[in-house]
Amino acid sequence: MRETISVREASNGWVPCKGGATGGRMRRLLVLVSMAVLVTACGGAGSGDSLLDKKTLVVGVRPDLPGLGLKTKDGQFVGFDVDVARYIADRLGKKVTFTQVLAADRIPSLLEHKTDMVLATLSVTPDRKTQISYAGPYYLSYQDILVRSEDSAVRTIRDLKGRSFCTVKGSDATARLAAVDGMSARLVPAADYNECMTKIRTRRVDAITTNDVILAGLIKRAGGGLRLVNAKFAEQRTGIGIRKGDPDACEALNKAITQMYYDGTAARLVHKWFDGTGLDESIIEVPQLEGCDD
Repeated sequence: MRETISVREASNGWVPCKGGATGGRMRRLLVLVSMAVLVTACGGAGSGDSLLDKKTLVVGVRPDLPGLGLKTKDGQFVGFDVDVARYIADRLGKKVTFTQVLAADRIPSLLEHKTDMVLATLSVTPDRKTQISYAGPYYLSYQDILVRSEDSAVRTIRDLKGRSFCTVKGSDATARLAAVDGMSARLVPAADYNECMTKIRTRRVDAITTNDVILAGLIKRAGGGLRLVNAKFAEQRTGIGIRKGDPDACEALNKAITQMYYDGTAARLVHKWFDGTGLDESIIEVPQLEGCDD
């Protein structure tokens, strides 16, 4: 009589050892064991690691960027990215908690499972896509330049050739600055944008360059004395960082982002956080979304 063995039995290490077992039968058993191991290793159903399996999402946001992600004195997080995260979590039927991530912490926080997703001015780049996946982008911005209002002669990026720019650890903004044809600059490092703001006020740097929404938030908090150049020399696709291997969650996030634009929430949030900063708010439309094929 022919004996059978289930995948469950094989994965539990039960292998019949009666005499007469053929080499072919043993090979089939080993294949079954391998299949069971692969299902477990690849996060099969019930693994619990997908965003869609979680009741509460831990979201990494910036604590240091007014208008985008700022930690208040009472420990709360406020800003555009924070509101977007809340909207998306609500669309997914999830609760949300926030934790702070600086520029250099964003990708490590995902890889080390400290966050489930990151909404922290994380531009989509080929290098980052080798480490993480993206949903979105949920916002299109441009790289721009912040200068003191009194520097009225500065109208384009090249008007600052050879001058000093504040650069924040973990940001790729200065690499994009260096890519501008014929541009040169002296880079002054800083731990965060609060330090950059101190440096520009005390004239230790001439400019700060990064995404225009970051600069707009800094201008709004400063309340005067600073302005955007409106150089717009590099489009930035700001996405939601997630771990690789969760395409269903990626698709769900993209659906929520699309709805955010169609129901007017995206436009409302842009005006809420950036009106009066000099940021161009004339075009607010659904960005072309990244694929979810991993």
